[in-house]
Amino acid sequence: MSDARRVPFNALKPGADAPDVAAAIARVVASGWFVLGPEVEHFEAEFAAACGGAHGVGVGTGTDAITLILRALDIGPGDEVITPPLSAAYSALAVMMAGARPVFADIDPDRLTLDPAAIDAAVTSRTRAVLPVHLYGQPADMTAIMAVAARHNLAVVEDAAQAHLATSAGRPVGTMGVAGAFSFYPTKNLGALGDGGAVVTSDAALAARIKRLRNGGQTTRYHHEEAGANSRLDELQAAILRARLPYLRGWTARRRQIGAAYRAGLTAPDITVPAQFDAGHVYHLFPVLTTHRAGAQAHLTARGVETLIHYPVPIPRQPALRSTDPRQCPVADRVCSEIFSLPMYPSLTDADVATVIEAVNAFAPHSVPN
Repeated sequence: MSDARRVPFNALKPGADAPDVAAAIARVVASGWFVLGPEVEHFEAEFAAACGGAHGVGVGTGTDAITLILRALDIGPGDEVITPPLSAAYSALAVMMAGARPVFADIDPDRLTLDPAAIDAAVTSRTRAVLPVHLYGQPADMTAIMAVAARHNLAVVEDAAQAHLATSAGRPVGTMGVAGAFSFYPTKNLGALGDGGAVVTSDAALAARIKRLRNGGQTTRYHHEEAGANSRLDELQAAILRARLPYLRGWTARRRQIGAAYRAGLTAPDITVPAQFDAGHVYHLFPVLTTHRAGAQAHLTARGVETLIHYPVPIPRQPALRSTDPRQCPVADRVCSEIFSLPMYPSLTDADVATVIEAVNAFAPHSVPN
């Protein structure tokens, strides 16, 4: 297949934004200020505004963003946080980093996000919060989740690591609960050239405490009011993210175009395309499902289309989570055995998209050698 069009799974090098990224890097290097300076302050305000929030706090990673929100809410040892079993394991690990116990409630089999009905069944006297994940860029059913949380007097912390600029029923994700956690890992819809994360919230006191916690719990230099962490978004990454933020709406529109093309074009009978439940979907990834996953991936590889599995192991089945006595989640178990992701990023051309569609539609389980 060397003469065929090849479609890589992702493309992470700066493209049209490269001159702006280079200028941002040069600006920080010339300034000599690399930690907790003006670039972070400006980015915090600009990103919060883009997300529809009042306050932004830059932190080291999206994982840290979740942990610091929970800590700022005084959620820790002895407390439980309900979260879905289908996600990157970091969402549940962040709960453990705060000292609390992640409790897994199964996913909706069609939406693939936290099932509101399953939350109800998982609530105990120790439950303090719900951590929905806006997975693959698809918003969770926040209207229903917020109603369940209100009924049980639970805080809602949104994991929006894969959902920059997404909306749920017209409202920006990350702004419906007490706070939203975002990641800027390079593969994200808004990616840094390294690690980075942010909290967005409308609660000024919560934002102030997270700012203190991210910097060792300091009120002023060398004066530590509480035991905080060392999790600061650095000036270089903040400047890069500032340079890229103006491109995000255009990138999001292109992701939606590609998602619409896939939805219209993918017709292979053995491949299931999860439904779009909300126009606010931002297509961080484009997952599909099949009971013939190994064969489908081999077929696409042979045709020059790279794929990945997000995620092959449900979080409750990860050895790292054994100490939490996790409940099993059968819907997530099934989905994790069938799901894989097609290429989805703004620089995909229409020809690339057509190649992916043609390759998927040519798949038939009996055509792939064992």
